Amino acid sequence: MITFDEIKSNEEIRTYIRAADESLSSLQFTEHSFAHVVRTADVAGQILTKLGYDERTVELGRIAGYMHDIGNVINRIDHAQSGAVMAFRILDKLGMPAAEIAKIVCAIGNHDEGTAYPVNELAAALIIADKSDVRRSRVRDKGTINFDIHDRVNYAVEKSKLVVDEENKLITLNLIIDEKISPISEYFEIFMNRMMLCRRAAGYFGLKFEININGMRVM
Repeated sequence: MITFDEIKSNEEIRTYIRAADESLSSLQFTEHSFAHVVRTADVAGQILTKLGYDERTVELGRIAGYMHDIGNVINRIDHAQSGAVMAFRILDKLGMPAAEIAKIVCAIGNHDEGTAYPVNELAAALIIADKSDVRRSRVRDKGTINFDIHDRVNYAVEKSKLVVDEENKLITLNLIIDEKISPISEYFEIFMNRMMLCRRAAGYFGLKFEININGMRVM
C-alpha cells in the first residue's frame, strides 16, 4: 500500500507543490506551500480519526490533503480539477489500487469553492481542513495588509483551532483575532462562502459547523 509518508517524501510531488506556491506567490495569493498542505493533511486525518474511520481511510484522507493544491502549478482557475488529473497520473504510476485513487481524485476535484461538494468522506474532511486554515503565517508580506483584505483577515488571526465534538455532533472553528487589524465583518465578506461549504461538509458526517470569533458564536 502507498503510505502518506511515501507521498510526503516523493520528490516529484514536492516539486509540484513548490512550483504551485511560487505561481500563487506571483499572483499575490496567501501561502499554499508545505505549511498549508501538511496542515490540511493533518487536520483531514484528525477529522476522520475522531469520527471513527478506519486507518486506511485516514491515510487516504491525509494523502488527498497533501496533494490537493498541486493543480495550481497549471493555473489557479480550475486547479481542483487539474490537480485531480495530476494526482491520478502520479498515484497510478506509483501502483495505488484504482479504488483508492478514485476516492482521492474525487476529493481533490471537489475541494474548491466554485465547484466543491462533499461527495465522499475524504472530500468532506478535505474541505473542512482546507477552508479552516486561517492563520497569520499564511501572509507573505506584512505590508499588504493595509490594502489586501485576504491578507488582512489572515494576519489578524492570533490563534486558530478546529474542534470536532462527536458527542454533540459539532465541528467548531475557534478564532482569536486582533480586531484592530481586521473587524469581524471582514471575515463574513471573505469567508462566508467557504464557511457555508464547511457547513455542507460537516453535514455529510451528520454534524453541524460553527465559527466562534473571540469567544462569540458568529455562525
